[in-house]
Amino acid sequence: QVQLVESGGGLVQAGGSLRLSCAASGRTFSNYAMGWFRQAPGKEREFVGDISWSGSSLVHADSVKGRFTISRDNAKNTVYLHMNSLKPEDTAVYYCAASSHYSTYSRTYDYWGQGTQVTVSS
Repeated sequence: QVQLVESGGGLVQAGGSLRLSCAASGRTFSNYAMGWFRQAPGKEREFVGDISWSGSSLVHADSVKGRFTISRDNAKNTVYLHMNSLKPEDTAVYYCAASSHYSTYSRTYDYWGQGTQVTVSS
């Protein structure tokens, strides 16, 4: 089992920045690829980005490319989502997830955090 706890969400004005953190415990963190997803009210869960076990491979969704960056610190068992130039359409609950497969598909992720709310005001 892997337990994931997100933090860092909140209310920010458009154009602002936030850094989300996801702390992992349980099994060896570096064995898992990590992903960030988000879900806005009335919408399906959406892939935001993922990072491989070592951090050498990254993928970001087109909607956030150039504005968001995912990173990880295996020594701290933590993955981050750095969000810049935030837009009102980025408003959602953001989830981190762990997978034994490096993938952009939510169904391949085995473990999920409880989510953290990000609200961007215009």
